[in-house]
Amino acid sequence: MQAGLGHIFIVDDDPINRALLTKNLEHDGHRATAVENGFAALAALETDPPDVVLLDIVMPGLDGIEVLERMKADENLRHVPVIMISGVDDAESIVRCIESGADDFLPKPFDPVILRARIGAGLNRKRLRDLDQERVRNVFTRFLPEPIAAEMMARSDGEPAIKAVRLWATVMFVDLRGFTAVAESQPVERVIGVLGRYQGTMGDAVLDHGGTLVDYLGDGLMAVFGAPIESIDHADRGVAAARDMASDRLADFNAWVRADGIAEGFGMGIGLNSGRVMSGTLGSDRRFDYAVIGDTVNTAARIESLTKELGHPVLMSASTLELATAPPDDLVYVDEVTVRGRRAPTRLWGLADPASTPYASVEGSRAT
Repeated sequence: MQAGLGHIFIVDDDPINRALLTKNLEHDGHRATAVENGFAALAALETDPPDVVLLDIVMPGLDGIEVLERMKADENLRHVPVIMISGVDDAESIVRCIESGADDFLPKPFDPVILRARIGAGLNRKRLRDLDQERVRNVFTRFLPEPIAAEMMARSDGEPAIKAVRLWATVMFVDLRGFTAVAESQPVERVIGVLGRYQGTMGDAVLDHGGTLVDYLGDGLMAVFGAPIESIDHADRGVAAARDMASDRLADFNAWVRADGIAEGFGMGIGLNSGRVMSGTLGSDRRFDYAVIGDTVNTAARIESLTKELGHPVLMSASTLELATAPPDDLVYVDEVTVRGRRAPTRLWGLADPASTPYASVEGSRAT
């Protein structure tokens, strides 16, 4: 990989060395910033993180090794390439630098050719790291809202994996009604287009209410609220998302369907259930998926299947109502049923008017 230009940060107590390094780097087209001691370096690194650091070992006060150790302990700086520089032929100090996380070593006086090569290698490492982080970010934002994706990246140290945890959450299953009959009479390209529009519309509703998209299931989807990062208002968010999907989002989708001459419109069934779930990524290095498993998930799927039978587009278990921090005042009791796979009967509630719940934003309360 050919190295490009970058921001190089110089930390050296010798003004001649700072001037010489700055001149060489700026001549090559880099942006160079230079400070004279370790304390100034740490302050500047917080405000303007560079692409590569040239760090002198021997300095009065906070020396280069201490600065290096503090950088590697800071999650925002630990991945910045550090090249140690020193005029002292001290093998023990060099070994200590490498053990502390230094990427390279540059002896004084500087050879411009070697300096250029090591700066280029450092920039390449930084850019490869940035590309990898962008790839991971893209993976997370496929199913997580942006704020939660950023928090997950920080928690996972930039790795594309979500640690398995057991937490309280609200699970949602969604199914589009009447689609199969219409799909049989339409060209395959048009069917895929309708599904894409529907999944995008309802998937956005999940993300906009702070939920996590677990999977698209043909003409339906599975989502969870309160995972992979636990939140105290997961049930509220799930109910708000269901109301939004069954009212405004479905109305907009059906208006598009009618305008395009595809059908008169579709119905939708949504099932919600709250309780303990297990959450994390499953799979291999080549392919992995985010998964939410447990009895809470199975029950949510079966509640969704009851929406057509019981005549309510949105059904939720009593546990969702009980775990909501601000239960809607327009819920209606529907029935007590024995859900397949459960011994005890489950009380089900529905939304009388799916359009009346206030919007719940992603920036709402979250457990710490």
